[in-house]
Amino acid sequence: MHVSDFDFELPEALIAKQPLKKRDASRLLSISENTFDDLHIPDLVSLVQEGDVWVINDTKVIPARLMGKKKSGGKVEVLLLEPLSDDHVWQAWGKSNKPLKEGMLILFADGFSGEVLSRDGKNIEIRLIADDVGHAIEQHGHMPLPPYINRPDSEEDKQRYQTVFAEHQGAVAAPTAGLHLTPELMTKMEDAGATFVHVTLHVGPGTFQPIQVDNTDDHDMHEEAYIISEEAAATINQAKQSGKRIVAVGTTSLRTLEAAGQTGTIKAGSNRTDIFITPGYQFQITDALLTNFHLPKSTLLMLVSALAGQERIKQAYQHAIESKYRFYSYGDAMFIPSFFAQDLTS
Repeated sequence: MHVSDFDFELPEALIAKQPLKKRDASRLLSISENTFDDLHIPDLVSLVQEGDVWVINDTKVIPARLMGKKKSGGKVEVLLLEPLSDDHVWQAWGKSNKPLKEGMLILFADGFSGEVLSRDGKNIEIRLIADDVGHAIEQHGHMPLPPYINRPDSEEDKQRYQTVFAEHQGAVAAPTAGLHLTPELMTKMEDAGATFVHVTLHVGPGTFQPIQVDNTDDHDMHEEAYIISEEAAATINQAKQSGKRIVAVGTTSLRTLEAAGQTGTIKAGSNRTDIFITPGYQFQITDALLTNFHLPKSTLLMLVSALAGQERIKQAYQHAIESKYRFYSYGDAMFIPSFFAQDLTS
C-alpha cells in the first residue's frame, strides 16, 4: 500500500501540548455505522456491554531522556530504549552536534555517567555508570514526551504521562488511550458489566514514528517485548469462546492481543512482536478499540484503518478536525465498536 494514502493535514492548534486538568475530561468520538457521536470519556460507561473484557496495558514509562555533556563540553541527548544486560548496558538513541564515538564518556550528573560501547547511526549501546543506576535514571531522567509536544517536560508530566494502573517499568512512550481512565471511571464500567484485564507491552518510540518509505511492504516494523499472564489469557479466551467482546484499550494492547492470538486463542507468556497491522488484516482477538488520534502516515493510523475501514477512518478524522478535537498523546479519544472488526477491512 502507498504510505501517502494515510496522510492528512492537521492544524497545529489541534495538537494537544498539555494534558487537561482532569484525566477523564477529554472528548470521545464514538463511531456508529452511519453517524459519529460526540461524547466525553465518562460516557464510556454507556458503551460497555455485559461481559466485555477491556484489556489495558500496565507498562510504566521510565524517564528515559538523559541530558548530558561530553568531556569537551558538547551537549548530548540520550534516549534509553531497552536494557540489554544486567550490567546496565542499554540500547539507546544518541544525539549530539558531532557523532558519538566508541569509548566516549558522557556525564549526566555528579556520580552518573555513561560509556558509549558502539554506534550505528543514531543507535548506540551505552553502559550506564552510577552507584544505583535505577535511582540515577529516576532522579536525573526526563519523561520522553513525543517531539510534537515541543516543550520541556514538567513535574506534572511525571504523573500525567503515566496511566493510573502503570506497574511494570520498561516503556519509553505512554500507552496513551489508557491515560484517560481513572479508578472511579473503571469502577463504574465494572458495575456496567466490564472486566479489566492487564497485559504488558513495553512501548518503544518506533510506535509513533511516521514511516519513511513509500510502500508499506518496505517498512521494517520495530520490535517490542510483551507479557501476558496465565490468568489474563484464561479470562480473554473464556470471554472469546462465550461470544463476549474483547475491547483493547489502546493500540499497544491490541498489538499484544493479536501477536499472542494468531491462532484465535491467546497464548500466555513472554515474547516479542513486530506485528504490522494494515488494511486487509483479519483480526483474531480484538472486537473493539479505544484509541487516541494518530500521526499522519504512522503505523498506528494504518492499524485503526484496518479495524474500522480506511474510508471510515478518513471520515472520522475529518469530523474530528472540523469539530476541533484535540490530537495525539494528550488529546481526545475515539471508540471503534465491534461490528467494524468483523468485515470492514477496506
